[in-house]
Amino acid sequence: MAQTGDTDINLALKALKIGNKVRELRQKNKFTLQDLAARTGLSKPFLSQIENNRVIPPVPTLMRLARGLNVSMAHFFEDESGADKISITRREERVTVDRRPHQDKGKVHYIYTALETKKTHKNMEPFLVEFPVQDSEQMVFMSHEGEEFIYVMEGRLEFRTVDRVEILEQGDSIYIESDLSHSFRRLSSEPAKALAVVWTRHGA
Repeated sequence: MAQTGDTDINLALKALKIGNKVRELRQKNKFTLQDLAARTGLSKPFLSQIENNRVIPPVPTLMRLARGLNVSMAHFFEDESGADKISITRREERVTVDRRPHQDKGKVHYIYTALETKKTHKNMEPFLVEFPVQDSEQMVFMSHEGEEFIYVMEGRLEFRTVDRVEILEQGDSIYIESDLSHSFRRLSSEPAKALAVVWTRHGA
């Protein structure tokens, strides 16, 4: 059952042709693959796989690409630019990004649902995030530009930095500067979900 859902997500993302959009933006900005690799910290072979739609990039990778290409992440999810001052995303229009099995190693295994998929020029990216059960030694620390607000909707989460551990219960929230190396993991037996709002700086 879960595998069928993963396949549906995979097909939906392929239909968006994210790789084509990455290539178009790179060429529009007159960036070489090496330029984009330098701006995002991603390898040239990995970028080539993305551009050829051989790899479905997870949300943290899409965020890097968006910053490197000076666009909002919504650009990858919509065919038309949303310039309106008001943007509404219906439940059925949400886009869920699950990590593919071949991307699991050394990566954060969160499931992200983009809650806003239309407005291309925005500073905030809202997500519904689902967290898996994992041991503390499996936690992968990450950092990026910007700031994050996390509100725990269900379950219990552990938040870690290199020198701090906090337990977040349902109804708790945390606001962090994202350049601080950090990680989350689920502690509860029941599902753990959170509303995450990520603020990023666009433009180099």
